[in-house]
Amino acid sequence: MDTKLTLKLNQEIIEKAKQYASNKKMSLSRIVEAYLQSLTNESDPSEFEISPFVKSISSGHEMPTDLDYKKEYSEHLIEKYK
Repeated sequence: MDTKLTLKLNQEIIEKAKQYASNKKMSLSRIVEAYLQSLTNESDPSEFEISPFVKSISSGHEMPTDLDYKKEYSEHLIEKYK
């Protein structure tokens, strides 16, 4: 059963989250639901990969603002497939 939830969030974050959801062709509600499920049910991994930014929010660690995600991922793949 779905239940309505009202959240107060920074307007800039809301706009970025809406754009992210639109790019993923998902509803923002579904993304929030999947994230909350991943936080509360560790035995059942979520079907969604949680981005480094979201992980940084939940862990309290900050991501550098100049981090080159593509470069980091490329280096990860090179190391992984050596």
